[in-house]
Amino acid sequence: MIRKNKGFTLIELLVVIAIIGILSSVVLASLNNARKKARDARRVADLKQLQLALEMYFDTSRAYPTSLGALVTDGYIPSEPKDPIGATSYSYAYYPTDSPTYYHLGASLEAGGPLLDTDKDCNSSSTTCPGGVAYTNGFSGVDPIYDVTP
Repeated sequence: MIRKNKGFTLIELLVVIAIIGILSSVVLASLNNARKKARDARRVADLKQLQLALEMYFDTSRAYPTSLGALVTDGYIPSEPKDPIGATSYSYAYYPTDSPTYYHLGASLEAGGPLLDTDKDCNSSSTTCPGGVAYTNGFSGVDPIYDVTP
């Protein structure tokens, strides 16, 4: 039997469309995970930049600033880095009464992972923070927290 119509059947088209749909959903899921990791990497890089600026500030004035805005005002950084989602400031707490003085700087991560192996591990449920005060600034208690201290 010779087939006169050249083309695809409806079943063949539906199978191809289903395969393309499955592949695109796998790619989009991977892309979202990569975006989360990229935002987390930026948060950690921002905290390292702020930590360096805080240490330079301390070398000059022998104390840490009461807010991160002082780093911009005094010329240690050109602008205060903000969180990639929502453009909010990173959490900063300063403890001037401790000897030596301490600060605590933190950001909520989306993906967590091995980045959390290198941080201070001070969260809202512990009292291992500088000054013995639980650090709860800006965190919901659900997201993993990457935090640094001097």
